[in-house]
Amino acid sequence: MVRARTISVRLPQSPNGFRTPLKERLIICAPSRDGVMAALKFIVKFFPEITIKSKPVRRQFVSQLANNLRTVLKRVDPNIKVQKDWDKLVLTSELDPAQGRSQLADAIGRVPGISWYLDVLDYPLGDFDDILQHTRRVYEPRLPGKTFAVRCKRAGRHEFRSIDVERYVGGGLNQHCDSAGVNLSTPDITVALEIRDDRLYVVNERHKGLGGFPIGSLDPVLSLISGGFDSTVSSYLTMKRGLRTHFCFFNLGGRDHEIGVKEVALYLWLKYGCGQRVRFVSVPFAEVVAELLNEIDDSQMGVILKRMMLRAATQIADQLSVDALVTGESVAQVSSQTLRNLAVIDAATDKLVLRPLITSDKEDIIRLAAQIGTEQFAAAMPEYCGIISVNPTTRARPERIAGEEAHFDFGIIDRAVAAAVVQNIDEIAEEELCRSEVEVLGVPLTGAVIIDIRHPNEAKQLPLKIHAEVLTIPFYELHSRMQALDRGLTYMLYCEQGVMSKLQAGHLVASGYGNIKVYRPQA
Repeated sequence: MVRARTISVRLPQSPNGFRTPLKERLIICAPSRDGVMAALKFIVKFFPEITIKSKPVRRQFVSQLANNLRTVLKRVDPNIKVQKDWDKLVLTSELDPAQGRSQLADAIGRVPGISWYLDVLDYPLGDFDDILQHTRRVYEPRLPGKTFAVRCKRAGRHEFRSIDVERYVGGGLNQHCDSAGVNLSTPDITVALEIRDDRLYVVNERHKGLGGFPIGSLDPVLSLISGGFDSTVSSYLTMKRGLRTHFCFFNLGGRDHEIGVKEVALYLWLKYGCGQRVRFVSVPFAEVVAELLNEIDDSQMGVILKRMMLRAATQIADQLSVDALVTGESVAQVSSQTLRNLAVIDAATDKLVLRPLITSDKEDIIRLAAQIGTEQFAAAMPEYCGIISVNPTTRARPERIAGEEAHFDFGIIDRAVAAAVVQNIDEIAEEELCRSEVEVLGVPLTGAVIIDIRHPNEAKQLPLKIHAEVLTIPFYELHSRMQALDRGLTYMLYCEQGVMSKLQAGHLVASGYGNIKVYRPQA
């Protein structure tokens, strides 16, 4: 880390109308490696719907967003500073920009409540030539063969106008850089600057945020998650909207299905949950399925199964003090999801049932699943076909449903809820690890092969640099490719947080692979 130093500078008066008072000022700053004073900063702009709230509500949302950012970014920089302002948050990090910039940008992009955020280089405000040189250092490599325009936003009292800065910097860049010229209407590159009081921010990159509200700023919900495309995407959408989302899984397919759903729920929480305390509830539903197969007419089973799930979820929601349930249903996607059937299903609960995907096309759902990283989980999820009606009803009648349910032993629902396992979601990895007795090591074993199981995008952005053989096998291909690997070698699974690698290692050990360990580098 480069130490900060205090210097005394005399700010000159520019011949271009930039009349800074000629007096000595103390500026405390840290020089970068090339001798230029800069700091690693991000300017975070709120989602527009936050800015139109009343002052008390806005203050509450901004505080929640600031707390969420601190929680998430401390994993990257324990000393991150989050400064609140009326229309923005300013994040300051002491990390080396070469190492910390991409990690911080990625982490900020996973926090709901942000419209967009700027990766900026922060300098003390000098004269026009200082502004030009700082700007040139960032943008000169990007301008050859490109048209550009300079845009400057300014806040504070200055004896110059924003357009004066734009003209001076634009003229300097056009003269010294091999660009295709200035284009003020449709430039290839926009050179963005911000001046706030006595600071200059040169915008290195602008990132689009998730939008939505800060998670935890709205009421909690209970999401019925099966691990497929629909339920994972609907869970993400409620999290993005600011709803603290608990997960409820009805186990119809045994241990493999449960592990798969735990993995995807944990993934969603780690990536988008901002450290909010949520529960994962696993409800054994095999006895319910058996009762349906024995007592309910084939054509009515799909609707009645969902009614039973809502009844059980209602009891669990009461235990968690939750007022709304979330499902991944979309109108007419399958036979049970007609409007008539959905109305009959909802009548089984007094809770509000939210369906974020109600008008979404399947292609749109799959596309969003790929975007948020749950597509591979859903594609690899074990299928359960225990209840598929041959001729399912599309127009369920309440009296017919009531007649069929009269044959059902509702004590089974109570027993299923009583047997449900409720746990904090962050305990899942340790639970699976202890069960499978997987060894976690901070350094690679001699002769061991490291398997990087991260998503290819993550592995490409932050490649693992280590003096050992490294294989890149995404988590969703791991089980299918393990059989082709040499069983005489020791394999150590690696992921950024160490959570997914523990789960995958536990699953492999339970499947008979005795040569699996976890590589978890010391922080």
